[in-house]
Amino acid sequence: MIERRGEAIVLRAWPFQEADLLVSLFTREQGRVKGVARHALKSRRRFGGALEPMTHVRATYAERPKQELVRLDAFEILSSPLSRSVDYARTAALQMVAEVLEELPEGVVDDAVFRLALAVMDEMQVGRMWMPVTYFALWMNRLMGWMPELAQCGVCGRDLRGGAVWYSAAADGVTCADDRRAGSVALSAASVMLAARMFHATVKELGAEEWPRSRGADLRRFAVEMLERHLERRLVSARALGRI
Repeated sequence: MIERRGEAIVLRAWPFQEADLLVSLFTREQGRVKGVARHALKSRRRFGGALEPMTHVRATYAERPKQELVRLDAFEILSSPLSRSVDYARTAALQMVAEVLEELPEGVVDDAVFRLALAVMDEMQVGRMWMPVTYFALWMNRLMGWMPELAQCGVCGRDLRGGAVWYSAAADGVTCADDRRAGSVALSAASVMLAARMFHATVKELGAEEWPRSRGADLRRFAVEMLERHLERRLVSARALGRI
């Protein structure tokens, strides 16, 4: 048996065999891990409120050879989403981070992804979630290698810097207006420039600016649709945010 202790983000938890809980974590050192929290429904001594989704914890757990589920022994809360005000929009935004991490391909272990998740979670506050949601979706595409080049038409090679680009959620790359595919959607020149800013600034720096829902809305849609294309599933939490 291998004993481990390290930082993790709780993604979700659900009942499993009587008083136990099955818990999905995204760990800094091993990526996604699933484990059993024994008697968690009856005793709060070892876990307390640490099993709430999107809680940042220091987890102690044990692995057995050839077993998929680890044994969760204890969680120490490092930060909790419940320490700040919560409303429907903030809950959906936090859930989007959890949903994307939960759906990443098997074997993804990336400290940059872990740090990104923590940074955007810290900026997601009631009434101020649109920028960190956009930032997270955009950067996840980049870190996973799914972000298309926005400066050049993927068909004719035309330089697209300074103008709008066209993209399709069903195809790779972006195009100029002349080569746009059927069903393509425009990403405005302002949002292309905004994407470049997001790749050169921290989420905390950008969080000092005013970000109404309308700012970068087409960029947010673009980033979410790119994620959905490569994850091969609709993001329920993103759709919930879209209805606000």
